[in-house]
Amino acid sequence: MSVPPDLRYTAEHEWVRDAAEGHVTIGITDFAQEQLGDVVYVELPKVGASLTAMQPFGVVESVKAASDLYSPLTGTVVAINPALADTPELVNTDPYGEGWMITLAPSAAAELDGLMTPGAYAEHIAAG
Repeated sequence: MSVPPDLRYTAEHEWVRDAAEGHVTIGITDFAQEQLGDVVYVELPKVGASLTAMQPFGVVESVKAASDLYSPLTGTVVAINPALADTPELVNTDPYGEGWMITLAPSAAAELDGLMTPGAYAEHIAAG
């Protein structure tokens, strides 16, 4: 199970990567997609939507279940991954790359410090 060292994580299995211009990219972890099984649908917010940290921003549906997606940070959606509308399975095949979900302009950068480090996240998933 992959836990890239350059990301931050939530207990709900979302990841955050620094992106250009002070933005962050968000997706779900390899652990999350493995638990879900084959992803068949991803519902994302519209560009311009305001998100609040740890509040739902979308839904991912698999052949097994539907799960809410939680925003790791407060901010405004500046981009969504349009490829997921037609190929939601990218979440399974490349959760840290082509399977990204949204790009956010954080409004409270200090929230990033409250997210898990890769080591802490690895311990979290190992603990079950």
